[in-house]
Amino acid sequence: MKAQTEQRTGLLYGFGAYGMWGLVPLFWPLLKPSGAVEILAHRMVWSLAVVGVALLALRRWGWIRELLRQPRKLGLTALAASVISVNWGLYIWAVNNGQVVEASLGYFINPLVTIAIGVLVLGERLRRAQWAAVGIGFAAVLVLAVGYGRPPWISLVLAFSFAAYGLIKKKLNMGGLESLAAETAVLFPPALAYLLWLAAQGQSTFTSQGPGHSALLAATGLVTAIPLVCFGAAAIRVPLSTLGLLQYMAPVFQFGLGVLYFHEAMPPERWAGFSLVWGALALLTWDALRTARRSRSSLARIPAAAVTPAREPA
Repeated sequence: MKAQTEQRTGLLYGFGAYGMWGLVPLFWPLLKPSGAVEILAHRMVWSLAVVGVALLALRRWGWIRELLRQPRKLGLTALAASVISVNWGLYIWAVNNGQVVEASLGYFINPLVTIAIGVLVLGERLRRAQWAAVGIGFAAVLVLAVGYGRPPWISLVLAFSFAAYGLIKKKLNMGGLESLAAETAVLFPPALAYLLWLAAQGQSTFTSQGPGHSALLAATGLVTAIPLVCFGAAAIRVPLSTLGLLQYMAPVFQFGLGVLYFHEAMPPERWAGFSLVWGALALLTWDALRTARRSRSSLARIPAAAVTPAREPA
């Protein structure tokens, strides 16, 4: 009974995390006339403030000393911070420049890019269904390139940067809160320096647009941290396969907002490209569920004697 309650709680946290990520395109336009770089800098600064308060409340500081003693981990943290800053900045720019649909495509094709990186970088072997999904995804990008009259570079940069970020995080093996704190700490000095430079040039919108605008810019820290906290709470309560299915919520919401709320154009060739991507994701999901079911069946068939250690003779 307790396990079921925990799983239901985890599902609620998962829905909350991916729901917030899916609805975040509604937030970034509220920050105009701030530019994407200024918004990104505020996000870095205020995220560190929010995470710092959380760590202070939880009294989790021991990891800092351990991190500072490992130059390799420090380097990977700086690399992760650089990659995610590209992802964050481009996403904010895309939303505030009427490219919500193309931005959502980046997170639709992200699982396919992650698989491709697993093959090219980690030497992983793919099943036939995974190869087919990657091939369909590649065809979708070609169709969309024809439709857009150019490669969908926003989608590709978002997908590759987030996949690379995931790879680096896998090698770092740090907790979500600690990792975000370390990355924002790396980004904090250049972000603060940029904001101070903007203020000195008289180009900062933090104080010139009224207290409401200032509060919204400060809220970027909460917009960053709260979904991550919910995601962390979900990750320890629900199976990874469930989280993998929930991750499609965010781009589905973003795509819906782009078409229905922001009224972005969707000509036939764009529908064709998105349909191919969705087909590839459906194939990936089917393959993952089938593989998980087979693994459970194989474990269930193992005789109890085979997994019970033999006793030493008296």
